[in-house]
Amino acid sequence: MRLPGPLHVLNEGLAFLLEIAALAALAWWGFTTGGNMIVHIVLGIGTPAAAMVLWGMFAAPRARFKVALPFVLLVKAVVFGAGALALYGVDHTALAVAFAIVAVLNTALATADRDAAFRAAVE
Repeated sequence: MRLPGPLHVLNEGLAFLLEIAALAALAWWGFTTGGNMIVHIVLGIGTPAAAMVLWGMFAAPRARFKVALPFVLLVKAVVFGAGALALYGVDHTALAVAFAIVAVLNTALATADRDAAFRAAVE
């Protein structure tokens, strides 16, 4: 299913916002977890930094390594899932569920759209 131009742009924009939201949720969780200031700082900076590195290496449009789609989807599931769990961890259950649902729908639409574009290009 190929998305019409404006819907494609909106879905890609939403994907970017979801990526930023996942990083923000991981930082929020990190800065509020643990027993002392050092742990807060390490988790608050390190957790989103690890997610950024993982995303940039495998899931970004210009990823350092080109891997098969199932692995890209796995990386997205890990980062978005961690973002949802982080929101749950800071006691925002409804927001965590909403984030997870929107992330799954967005990723499914983007994957179907890219698959349709690829199929059209090879025909």
